[in-house]
Amino acid sequence: MAEDLSYIYKVIKKVLNVFLIIVGIYIGLKLAVFYMPFIIAFIIALIIEPAIRYLMKKTNLTRKMSSIIIFLLAFSIIIGSITWGIVTLISESTNLLQTLNIYIDKAYTQIQNTMGKFNITKISISSNISNFMQDASSEILFKVSGWLTEFLTNLITVITSIPTIAIYTVITILSLYFICTDRIYMLDFMEYHMPSKWVQKIAIHIKEITKNLGGYLKAEATLIFVSFAISVVGLYILKFFRMNVTYPLLMALAIAFVDALPILGSGTVMVPWAIMSALNGDIRLGVAITVLWIIMSIARQFLTPKIVSGKIGIHPIFTLIAMYTGFKVIGVMGMLVGPIVLIILKSIFGNRLEEGISNSFR
Repeated sequence: MAEDLSYIYKVIKKVLNVFLIIVGIYIGLKLAVFYMPFIIAFIIALIIEPAIRYLMKKTNLTRKMSSIIIFLLAFSIIIGSITWGIVTLISESTNLLQTLNIYIDKAYTQIQNTMGKFNITKISISSNISNFMQDASSEILFKVSGWLTEFLTNLITVITSIPTIAIYTVITILSLYFICTDRIYMLDFMEYHMPSKWVQKIAIHIKEITKNLGGYLKAEATLIFVSFAISVVGLYILKFFRMNVTYPLLMALAIAFVDALPILGSGTVMVPWAIMSALNGDIRLGVAITVLWIIMSIARQFLTPKIVSGKIGIHPIFTLIAMYTGFKVIGVMGMLVGPIVLIILKSIFGNRLEEGISNSFR
């Protein structure tokens, strides 16, 4: 009887721990969104930290002076990129909103024409099924149109909120400066004011999470940036040669977003785009998009072994479940957040998973 009560107590305790950790991750994600400027500054600081150390090593300058030099370079790049991005996104998003219905009508007409090319009587498809397929395609296009309209409207609202963007940018830049110049002081301050037991436990989990999640995010961010850079340069080149690429920056962002999703990739956007262009009679654009996709795929395959040091040890089916769960809970962004939460949970409960969940209760 005592053994049964002890076993039940252990189960309840561990289930409660799991619940509290999940709640903690949820609160952490909410706080991360709330304090996004500081998170962005921290990520940029991690990216430019090797440059600061390299400059210190080569010039024998102090950390503060090296940080200021690298910070000024990063500041120039950030301000230039934000200015160009805002102007281009406002222009492209406004134009796309004005012509979105035209593109939807063209897509529906193309679907109708494609279906009309098949001899329905020879493949024994009833008129009811044909009508159902047409109605389904019409409904899908209607929903896609609604999603795009809502997304573009929200995007324009966000990027035209100049005071808000200005405040976010200023806070991010100031945070980046302080993190770069006073990094060691900040770490010592946090360690001094936290209980030693907390520091040890947190250090163990942070080390494990940094190893798995940090390495994964760094590798994925690098690969996504490479994909975005190749796609945006390639699409602007195609536009320069007067191909029908009307919104290069928006399309590059869409490709980068899909490329960021585990399991999926840039081909999810580019292959259908190339096929639709070819079906519309623009063979030249279809071939060009296909070639650009092949270049991106080769670059990714070449860089992946060099950047990704090891696998995260999660089967694709669990990653897919995490993406779906995130999508159902918080929407499209959940497809990005879901796998991240899964990696965090695996980092925390990795030892228990290796020995078996049921065995860990003994």
